[in-house]
Amino acid sequence: MSLNSRIVRLALPSLGALLLEPLYNLTDTAIVGHLGRPQLGGLALAAGVLNVVWWTTAFLGQVTLTRVAQGAGSGESSVARRAVGAAYTLALLLGVVGALGVEAVAPFATALLGGRGPVAANSETYLHIAALGIAPLLLSVAGTGHLNGLGRPRRTLEITLAANLLNVALEVFLVYGAHLGIAGSAWGTVAAQIVAAGGFWASSRRSTVRPARPRRDDLRRLVADGIPLTVRTLALDAVLLAATAIAARLGPSDLAAQQVVLQVWILLALSMDCLAVAGQILVGEATGRDDLAAVRAVGRRVLLWTLGAGAVLGGLTLGLAGPLPSAFTNNPHVAAGASGALLVCGAQQPIAALAFVLDGLLLGAARFAALRRAMLAALLAFVPAGAAVLAFPAVGLVGLWVALTLWVGVRALILYRGWVRYLGRSRGAKSPAPPVALSGR
Repeated sequence: MSLNSRIVRLALPSLGALLLEPLYNLTDTAIVGHLGRPQLGGLALAAGVLNVVWWTTAFLGQVTLTRVAQGAGSGESSVARRAVGAAYTLALLLGVVGALGVEAVAPFATALLGGRGPVAANSETYLHIAALGIAPLLLSVAGTGHLNGLGRPRRTLEITLAANLLNVALEVFLVYGAHLGIAGSAWGTVAAQIVAAGGFWASSRRSTVRPARPRRDDLRRLVADGIPLTVRTLALDAVLLAATAIAARLGPSDLAAQQVVLQVWILLALSMDCLAVAGQILVGEATGRDDLAAVRAVGRRVLLWTLGAGAVLGGLTLGLAGPLPSAFTNNPHVAAGASGALLVCGAQQPIAALAFVLDGLLLGAARFAALRRAMLAALLAFVPAGAAVLAFPAVGLVGLWVALTLWVGVRALILYRGWVRYLGRSRGAKSPAPPVALSGR
């Protein structure tokens, strides 16, 4: 099978699975948005808090994917099985801790992000219910890493599609049929997350690399690999939360518009992540078998695909910037603010696409520390730009998205330099990177 064919075979089902989550979020935004501005603003703040949990535990899937892919390349399946078991074990532990934490900090986090009055009340309602779905969500993250690492993104797509269809049906019924308001949206999400977790666990148990009981070293290694990725994600979360807080201080209309634009941006980011997943799997397999030529070939081909796809998505976003916000809100002020910010978001896409896919390539090579450094540097670049938006609020949401574009650009530049340096250092080496946890130590 040609390299292009392998990329397509891995990327297309990954695209479907990745798009389902933001598409659900967009649907959720539309359902809640038509309840009113306080409900949409409350959802925006709650989503900001929950994104912290989701992004900071994403390493469960990322590290597991790399370990399983490298295990497939090297033939060391026993270590990969224990790595999967470690991912599920840690997902359950972190899920319980995360649920308790969200329940405890819901009112404080809402206030910190600028929530007041009815907006704060809706945010807290959503968070108290959504906390129950954190453990199932993290189990699904671990299961996704396992199945994708085995080159089975199609099964990931099937499970995610079934769960999200259930989610939308439950939300429509609970929000409008049962008249539960924003609480109905949260309950529908929790139910779907439980169903998804069950599907991933059942598929993992039937796979060729079934989860095995982990040793303490397996859990410690997963945590050690996850630390730089968690720091990277905390830096990302800091920017996205700061952007939400800045929008809240610009005014209720800007906050509601930020929720719409942010969900579109996440949709675009995850669309490009299908190439990042394909690159991570292929680079991981090549690393496992010590094939530096294959690592280089994968990198070149995936980055070419990325530039083309980023240009197409950017053009679509620019073309839809005017009419798209009306699908999420009836408020003309919210729609106008979202349209202006979407123009900046669309222009940003080719650069953002490079950042997302370079991230995946370096994940496959297990260059976790390089990912941390790039995100921290990008955070430092965003701080003065975000402060300028607060100092000159007349720039509005467009100014905020210009600051976010600077953030993405700095990240893309540093990741590209890291990828080039990695290939250069590996030129004379036996292996492009030390395999991730392929020994039994």
